[in-house]
Amino acid sequence: MLQRRHLSLTFLDLAPAAPEHAPLMILLHGYGSNEKDLIQLAPMLHEGLRYISVRAPHTLDVGMFGWFPISFNPTGITVDYTAADEARLQFISFVKEIIAEYKPAGNKVFLMGFSQGSVMSYMTAFSEPELLHGVIACSGQLPQKLLPNETPSLRQLPFLVLHGVYDDILPIAKGRAANEFLQQRVDDLTYREYPIAHQIADEGVELIHTWLEKRVQEAL
Repeated sequence: MLQRRHLSLTFLDLAPAAPEHAPLMILLHGYGSNEKDLIQLAPMLHEGLRYISVRAPHTLDVGMFGWFPISFNPTGITVDYTAADEARLQFISFVKEIIAEYKPAGNKVFLMGFSQGSVMSYMTAFSEPELLHGVIACSGQLPQKLLPNETPSLRQLPFLVLHGVYDDILPIAKGRAANEFLQQRVDDLTYREYPIAHQIADEGVELIHTWLEKRVQEAL
């Protein structure tokens, strides 16, 4: 596994045994984490993928990064939507760089995000679904003020949404709202809840593996 800095964002690169034109999965960590987080799940997901685990651009503390500023208050989380939109554009640019650099199967990528990384995945999918093979959103929420108008090409994009019933950071209502929103807009949606907090369940990892088996084959 190599750390690379030659593109616009720093990332870890975990290549499969046959890396040339391998399907790509871009991993987006949550607020306050880093690129070493989700990459740990790679061996349990799909062995044929190339994993690109990206470090968010904003430094919060030593080893802690965020995609855009947020603040915590008694009524929940406040989002800087202007900064979130700038982060969206920066990340989409990075996705295009990655596709040009590695030339993955179909010239598209899978996205898997956790928490704020899921928000980034949603924003990317809603803006440019044609760049993606599929989206896995774990313990996230919709970008409320950056939701799309009707996007015909979004309908064909597969989504897998996972959320913990006892999530105390982004409550289960956030996952259910995403499920309701996507039900009206995409044809291939899988939604699951687990009796956990703000984390990814072991059963969820198993489901991601199964979900990817079919979608990666379709991407080849």
